[in-house]
Amino acid sequence: MKPLDFPEQYRNSITTRHSHFNFNGWNELSYSFTFPNHRNNDNQFCYNILKTENDFYIEVSYFIGVDHIPETGKTIYVSPKYNDGEKETDYLKMLFEALGNADVVQYTDELFLVKWDEPVISIEQKQDHLTPLLIVVFLNLLKTIVKKGVKRSYYRVENNLNSMIKGKILIAKNIKKNHVQNKFLNVYCSYEEYGINHPENRLLKKALNFVKRYLDSVPNLKNHEFTGRIYNFVNPAFENVSDEVQISEIKALKNNSFYKEYDQALRLAKMIIKRFGYNISSMEKKMIETPPFWIDMSKLFELYVLAQLKQKYGNDLSFQYPGKGTFVDFLVHSDDEKIIIDTKYKVGWTKGDYDMHDIRQLSGYSRDLTILKKLYPDIKVGAYPVVDCHIIYPNMLANEELEKNPSESIKGFYKFTKQPIKLPQIN
Repeated sequence: MKPLDFPEQYRNSITTRHSHFNFNGWNELSYSFTFPNHRNNDNQFCYNILKTENDFYIEVSYFIGVDHIPETGKTIYVSPKYNDGEKETDYLKMLFEALGNADVVQYTDELFLVKWDEPVISIEQKQDHLTPLLIVVFLNLLKTIVKKGVKRSYYRVENNLNSMIKGKILIAKNIKKNHVQNKFLNVYCSYEEYGINHPENRLLKKALNFVKRYLDSVPNLKNHEFTGRIYNFVNPAFENVSDEVQISEIKALKNNSFYKEYDQALRLAKMIIKRFGYNISSMEKKMIETPPFWIDMSKLFELYVLAQLKQKYGNDLSFQYPGKGTFVDFLVHSDDEKIIIDTKYKVGWTKGDYDMHDIRQLSGYSRDLTILKKLYPDIKVGAYPVVDCHIIYPNMLANEELEKNPSESIKGFYKFTKQPIKLPQIN
């Protein structure tokens, strides 16, 4: 199916976009899809289509992607445009910046959702925001694996040995490959070896070959400092690993909690191979078929800000700190500073206004005893001071570097400040 031809280009926006349109034959009162939030139970919609008296009303949120609209035969595509501007948000640059911090890797699974079990959708290569994201995250995981050391393990090998027996003789194959051909000195055996050429690494190598072909077809990504450098770093570590792995072996591979990076990398490797349908030539087409997917731009914004805050605060910064039934974006808990920081991927803060819901949310965090005990471990309950609350939001008139953007007080609220940061853009 081709993306739905709406009257105007629907785009991702940090303000929710609205428009009215009419489609004959639509009988449902509403259509929508909600992106699950696994940490805080505040699931957000990717799109809403509501029926009014004479037409339909659409709104999109903080997600980019392509999806089916149920029971209509139509699809919706949301592009990474910032607000109402003509430039696209450079979500890959945001991802590169975020992955510069090793702590980000464990949160990348929360960035996207892929509906592998639903029918594919035809889109142009340039509309494929899923594949570059999968590849960048996959390469970054391989970098972590190679730095720690590629995993070694026992794996089973079948080989036709000359004048020796090792392990178990495979009688049927020995007869077929040796006795029938009068090779009586050969014995076809199955035995175990220890090394790096086990099925898990072979799966990673197969996906890495897909990555190489994809990078060759996208020069901007191949020549990018981030992807090019990482590929050149990880590729030699898999030089002696075969890429021969059966689909049945891929499906049978189980997660291993001891090797967390392997767990994530194997999942992504399966996605990359499945994405190209096990056919490496499919990535060279101008029109491609993709499963429906959504990418959470608000989560990506969090990780983008995390990388910059980590440079400033280091180990004195905690990310996604668990409070009473929720997770706080950032906690600064140095000897000199105690701050609750939240990111808000919306323009309400840019205009000089404020969202009372956001104020109340941070105020609640500042009264959470779990959080206060983290900030002030040596102070007794009842003697806690008022905590500084800080909101970081996108503003295209600001600098991309957080340090260069001054904070300002939020009028009418004590110890509440806000600070803008510019999102990178593609011309």
